Amino acid sequence: MDFAFTDDQLAIRDSVEKLCARFDDAYWLKKDKEGGFPNDFYAAMADSGWLGIAMPEEYGGAGLGITEAALLMQTVAGSGAGFSGASAIHLNIFGPNPIVVFGTKEQKQRILPDIIKGKVKGCFAVTEPNAGLNTTALETKAERDGNQYVVHGKKVWTTTAQVADKMLLIARTTPRDQCRKATDGLSLFYTDFDRGKIEVREIEKMGRKAIDTNQVFIDGLKVPLEDRIGEEGRGFHYLLHGLNPERVLIAAEAIGLGRLALKKATQYAKERVVFGRPIGQNQAIQHPLAKNWMELEAADLLTFKAASLYDTGKECGAEANAAKYMAAEAAFHACERAVLTHGGYGYAKEFHVERYMREIMIARIAPVSAELVLCYIAERALGLPKSY
Repeated sequence: MDFAFTDDQLAIRDSVEKLCARFDDAYWLKKDKEGGFPNDFYAAMADSGWLGIAMPEEYGGAGLGITEAALLMQTVAGSGAGFSGASAIHLNIFGPNPIVVFGTKEQKQRILPDIIKGKVKGCFAVTEPNAGLNTTALETKAERDGNQYVVHGKKVWTTTAQVADKMLLIARTTPRDQCRKATDGLSLFYTDFDRGKIEVREIEKMGRKAIDTNQVFIDGLKVPLEDRIGEEGRGFHYLLHGLNPERVLIAAEAIGLGRLALKKATQYAKERVVFGRPIGQNQAIQHPLAKNWMELEAADLLTFKAASLYDTGKECGAEANAAKYMAAEAAFHACERAVLTHGGYGYAKEFHVERYMREIMIARIAPVSAELVLCYIAERALGLPKSY
C-alpha cells in the first residue's frame, strides 16, 4: 500500500500553487469585503486547463480522476482562497459528471468544451425551500409540450445564479402519486439560464461574499427536449452518481482550508511574544495545534482513500460520506483554534483567520448535514435499520 502521490500528481499541486500565488491574501480579503465574482481567478484557472481536469480528453479535458481533482481543489482552498476560490470553480469540476456519464455524444460535444474552456458559468438548481435534503419531495415541475418542456417552480441555495449562463436543473416530469417509487419521475436538464423567465434573489449570508447564493423563481421556462440528460424520470438516479465525487471534493477543500488555518496559527504562535516568550512555547497552545494536525492528517487519508476507490470503480459511499464528515470537523476545529491562538487579533479581518472560521461552516452544512452522514454510516456500514 502506497500513500505517496505520483510525480505527475505532485506536479499538479505545484502548478496550482504557483497559479494561486497570483491571488494573495489581500486579493481574497478584498473579495470578502466587497463581494463580486472572482472573474480573473476563474479565467486564470480556465486558461490553465484546470476546469477540465476530470473530464474526457476527447472534449478538451485532461481525462484524470477524482484523486487529481481533489488534489487540485485542496490546493486552491489551502492557498488562501478558501471556499471563496474553491466554490468559484467547484461546479465546473464535479457538476458535469451526469453529462459525462449519461449524456449523448451530441450533448457531450455541445456542452463540455465550453465548460472546460470557462466560456460558460453554470449553477446547480436542485434544492427547494420545502424539500431540503429530501430530493424526492421536489415540487418544481417540467411539463412536456411537444419537443420541449415548460418549467415552473422555485429553488434555493443556488450558488452563482447571479453570473450563470447555464443551469443543471432537476424537476418533476411525472407527478409523485403516479410513480412506483418516490425517486422516479424526476428528470435532469442542462439548459440556458433564461433571465426572462427566471428571477434571481441573492441571499445575504455569513461568509463567502464573492460567491453569490440565491433563491431562484422559474415561471414558464422553455427547455428543449435535447437539453434533457438521459431518460425522462431517471434524473434522481443520475444525480446520485455525482454525489460521492462531490463529497470527496468538499472534504479535500475543507482539509485545504484547515491546513491553511493551522499554518497561520502556528506561524503566529512562533512570532507572538507574551511575558517574554513566544506563546507557542506554552503547551496550552502547542497541544491543541498538534491535535489539529493529527485530525487533518487522518481526514486526508480517508478522503484520498475514497477518491481512489471511486477512480478504480469500487464502492465508496461510506468512505466518501465519512471523509466529508471527518474533514469538515477537523477543519472546523483547526479554524476555531486559529482564531483562539490569535486571541483578540483572531477577531480582526486583517489576520484572515476569522474568514476561515466563517467559510468552514459551509463544509459542515453542505452538501449533506453531519446528522444524515451519521445515519448513512449507521445504515450502510453498520447494517442498522433506517431511522428516517
